[in-house]
Amino acid sequence: MSVDPAVSSARIRRCEILLLEPRESANFDLQDLLSGGNGIRRQMRWVALAPHLGEPVDVDAVQRELLGRIGPSQWQDLPADEDERAAGEALLRLGLLVSASPADDAALQVRQADDRQRDAYWHPLAAVLHAFTRWDGVDAVKNTRDSGTDTAVGMREVLGPPPAPTAVAADAESQVLPLQDDTAFDALLARRATCRNFDEHRPLPMAMFSTMLARVFGARAHVQVSDDLRFQKKSSPSGGGLHPTEAYLVVQNVDGVAPGVYRYLLDGHRLLRLPDPPMGLRAFAMEALGQQHWFANAHCLVTLVPRFDRTFWKYRRHAKGYRVVALEAGHLSQTMYLSATDLGLGAFITGAINERCLEPVLQLDPVQQGALAMCGFGWRAASMETAELDPAGEVWTRAG
Repeated sequence: MSVDPAVSSARIRRCEILLLEPRESANFDLQDLLSGGNGIRRQMRWVALAPHLGEPVDVDAVQRELLGRIGPSQWQDLPADEDERAAGEALLRLGLLVSASPADDAALQVRQADDRQRDAYWHPLAAVLHAFTRWDGVDAVKNTRDSGTDTAVGMREVLGPPPAPTAVAADAESQVLPLQDDTAFDALLARRATCRNFDEHRPLPMAMFSTMLARVFGARAHVQVSDDLRFQKKSSPSGGGLHPTEAYLVVQNVDGVAPGVYRYLLDGHRLLRLPDPPMGLRAFAMEALGQQHWFANAHCLVTLVPRFDRTFWKYRRHAKGYRVVALEAGHLSQTMYLSATDLGLGAFITGAINERCLEPVLQLDPVQQGALAMCGFGWRAASMETAELDPAGEVWTRAG
């Protein structure tokens, strides 16, 4: 067996974050079927989940055991045992071990990716969750249609009854609370509904567009702690007051703004134009939204992009760090809904997005900043072509 001297002499350590998962795979086996079985052959294998790689990697028994003995902090020599040395060299090529002195561009890229992962202070389980739940090329509409769950009736038929409400003992004492008369704010809440029908023939005025961005993503005030530390006061709460989430826009139909991809800059309330997606703006919107066409023609689409490293700067490897970032997306979307409703516009949010489509166009490094959800706003269409949930008839006038 030939050995690369540069690899064999390398000082190594394990990548910082690694989860080993036993997975079962099932394949059709004709011989099993002909011999009286059910025709399904099941096999177990070990898969390494390393966020800096972004893809699962199969490992064998020797590699698995070696990964359990090589730490992520201290550099050490490759094992002397011939089988373990071969396993270590394979793990270096796979990117699960990293070299102190990368021998080629591929090894250097792995080392740099692992260094970025370390510098971002992710909690290990959150890093694995984020890295391995990103979609690429998923058609969310087709998936629900194929499974028969694209309607409420279909969901009930395919999935069975939903979980019942939490049971309350029949003899439990309860107190009835008094209801107050509705105010203008109650009326605003009643009109808040997810818009799935946008009027792409009616441009959105610049004043409304600017107001929406200022209300949802702009700063109302700030506190300058030091030359390099400033806390913002915004319209939505944020874990630690850090406000890591930035807005990246796909502007499609706004007066005074050329259609294209933009980054919203908080300082100065400005837009920074990014290069156009190679597949075209509408095709990009459809792919990013998992083919949800009822959202893709909104006047302005917004990708919520957290700067994870900003939150994890304070909450270093914190078990709740990722959770507060995800909560912020909900806060921002509710502020967007209410702001849009106040202006007579429609709004939406969805988590069914193809992150891997968004990342290169928005120039994101998913280790330090990543697409978490997409929302948007614009004029409602005159008629409802795609069903919306408006049981009280606050948004749409009921026929008859």
